[in-house]
Amino acid sequence: MSDSPAAPARHMKFPYTLGAKLVQFPYKFYFQNNWVFKYYLFAFVVGIPVFKKISNLANSPENVAKWAEIRRKQAAEHH
Repeated sequence: MSDSPAAPARHMKFPYTLGAKLVQFPYKFYFQNNWVFKYYLFAFVVGIPVFKKISNLANSPENVAKWAEIRRKQAAEHH
């Protein structure tokens, strides 16, 4: 008897559903043999603080006020 009643006895010849495709995808093979998969998580973790710093600088009150003034001048020149 199987562990759960919903578990299939064998794999589908062709996985039609997205769930079946995700289950049958060879993640271990790609992680061991493809540098992109191997370093993706590392790059993501290293990149988060960099993008957070850029976002904080771009959305600082001083920068927002500076761009509001630039937009105000452009609107005054246009009208």
